[in-house]
Amino acid sequence: MAVSKKISLRRWRDVDVDALERYANNRAVWLNLRDLFPHPYTRKDAEGWIAHCSAQQEPILQFAIDLDGEPVGGIGLETFGDVHRLTAEIGYWVAEPFWGRGIATAALLETTAYAFDRFPFERLQAMVFAWNSRSARVLEKAGYTLEGTLRRSIFKDGRLIDSLLYARVRG
Repeated sequence: MAVSKKISLRRWRDVDVDALERYANNRAVWLNLRDLFPHPYTRKDAEGWIAHCSAQQEPILQFAIDLDGEPVGGIGLETFGDVHRLTAEIGYWVAEPFWGRGIATAALLETTAYAFDRFPFERLQAMVFAWNSRSARVLEKAGYTLEGTLRRSIFKDGRLIDSLLYARVRG
């Protein structure tokens, strides 16, 4: 899935292990993600993630953000169930050397369009740690609306902080 001339979204591949380990093993990246994203991020973690993603059936939910042939981040959807079955959570990360270049915004716009095109979702949402104003700005640039602050909802790095709930609805 093309995002721009240089950036594309694609499946994770076995040859991505080295780049994934290198870019994901960064405390600044980890600090803004859920604890399911480990730190330190090891080769075994990279191999496990790629194996997990390789098992996905179409339509896929997890993408590598590729810049000039190298994965520099990831973006994906987590579907909800039961009464929330028409909602998915979207999450993303970009390697620190590539921050501030519009890569996350481009990937988010493309993945949002993909999600609404390929799935019956009526709502996509994202939770942002309150200290991550850059990610909040990415969501706003991609047309997501701040719906509220969930006070004291995140415990990360020994701190209890607020999270921000952003959403975009179909149409």
